[in-house]
Amino acid sequence: MSNQSPAAAQATPQSLLLLTVFYGGMVTIAGVLGAKQVALGPLAVEAGIFPFLLLISISSAVAELHGKPVADRLARFGFVPLVGAILLSFFVLQLPTDPGMYEPAKAAFPIILGQSWRMMAAGVVAYGISLTLNIWIFSRLRHAVGTVVPLRGFIAAACSQVVDTLIFITVSFYGVRPIGELMLGQMIAKLVLSAVLVPVVIWLVVRLGRWLDAKG
Repeated sequence: MSNQSPAAAQATPQSLLLLTVFYGGMVTIAGVLGAKQVALGPLAVEAGIFPFLLLISISSAVAELHGKPVADRLARFGFVPLVGAILLSFFVLQLPTDPGMYEPAKAAFPIILGQSWRMMAAGVVAYGISLTLNIWIFSRLRHAVGTVVPLRGFIAAACSQVVDTLIFITVSFYGVRPIGELMLGQMIAKLVLSAVLVPVVIWLVVRLGRWLDAKG
């Protein structure tokens, strides 16, 4: 006979399962995509911003669907795949390369995955602070703007993206190159993308989550 309590026996909401798996995937791919610089009209930004904006949207959606404590835990658990991916990449880079490997791929692989320790540290610190800040602002705004989820999502994303850029650019490049123009350009690009993408994604994810949980 099981001694499991009724609360423990309750199934995890389907939306939380799906969003947790997707969240872990976006955490690990963001660093890889960040190796590409994307030109969006006059804006230039690293491609890693797209999975990162999805992380922000998902964390806000989880806070809306399941509460701030659950979203905070999701952000903290995100350190596991993030640090695991960094360590695994470092390990793979130390292994000898097959002489028969396709030459362009042989040259490109260490460039894409072999980021400096400063950039890796910057990514980890910026992730933890900006995601935690995003969840906190999104949750606090419920008292100010009510249940207007897309608006709360944009404000929280915009504030957290400014902080993310300040941390990442400073830790990565301070003392190596001038950072003023780079920081300003990244902030503008991220704020524009946050305004365009985050409200729509959060609205869609919350709708999907409620539909999944109603079915389950």
